[in-house]
Amino acid sequence: MKEEDYAYLATLVEASQHDDSDAFARLYALTYNKVYNYCRHYLRNAFAAQDAVQEIYVTALTNIGKLKDPSVFIAWLNQIAFHTCYDMTKRRDPGYDMPGTEAFDFLEDTVHEDADPAEAAVKRMENSRLQQALDELDFQEKQIVIMRYYNNMKLPEIASALGISLSTVKRHLNQAQEELRRRMSGT
Repeated sequence: MKEEDYAYLATLVEASQHDDSDAFARLYALTYNKVYNYCRHYLRNAFAAQDAVQEIYVTALTNIGKLKDPSVFIAWLNQIAFHTCYDMTKRRDPGYDMPGTEAFDFLEDTVHEDADPAEAAVKRMENSRLQQALDELDFQEKQIVIMRYYNNMKLPEIASALGISLSTVKRHLNQAQEELRRRMSGT
């Protein structure tokens, strides 16, 4: 996100802190897609993601007055999203249907209907192997991979959202990359 975008978001946060519901509606509109995509990838279920998004924005609206630095709104919202999804995962509500084999089913969308059937089969097999490898990662490593590569978050944003140091994020990301390489190469 560009610097001027953060400045604009900060002005919307300040207005929201003064009970401007239109400003919060604009914050919602500007951030919804990224938050929903994060929740969808994390929870692996569209319905659970919608529930999470609702909870995230209720939490944000309720607590926006406590945000001391409006310029860190995105990092703050990411942190709320992470904790909400984490809590939902820990509850393991059967209604969320989160079996490990369906993780990252969005990867299947990369196979086009008009693709050569042989190429499509190879791509689906690669996606399946990647899904399995991701599911077998350490919990925190998996979350960092999702945030970095599927949500295009920067390392400092990930550190802020998870409440860990930047060096810890880098260490876990390197470990995850090595483990994925090892699993994908079959060694």
